Amino acid sequence: MLQSIKAFFQEKISAVPDNKPDTSEHALQLATAALLIEIARADFEVKDEERHAVTAAIQSAFQLSSNETATLIALAEEEVNQATDMFQFAALINEQFPRERKILVLEYLWTVAFADADLEKYEEHLIRKVTTLLHLDHKDFIDAKLRVKQQLRP
Repeated sequence: MLQSIKAFFQEKISAVPDNKPDTSEHALQLATAALLIEIARADFEVKDEERHAVTAAIQSAFQLSSNETATLIALAEEEVNQATDMFQFAALINEQFPRERKILVLEYLWTVAFADADLEKYEEHLIRKVTTLLHLDHKDFIDAKLRVKQQLRP
């Protein structure tokens, strides 16, 4: 996984050729994108609204251009297809992100789950599982859900 991450970021995102990208930050970006994709796929049907929510979340979280985001999503989809579970993605986030940033990831997951205005039980179950893998509390799970729900109200 790290080789493909390094190649991607050296080729696509590194602005200055002599500047070596921070592999750990890029791995975190990939791990976050992978979890978002997992939530979008949780109900076995990825809708356009969910795709847009994944893209918006990644751009918001990492300030990437549209092209960089599209490439990161493609790479994350490959990683998700090869992964046997979400642990490798969640473990990286858990190790590297402070609590506040993990909660932000949780909010992004809820945003993707609510994107199609139809919260499926599989999506909620998967977010609950990620919450546990990120060593967050049930209260964090509920609070993030309510914050996102409140933001999405017209």
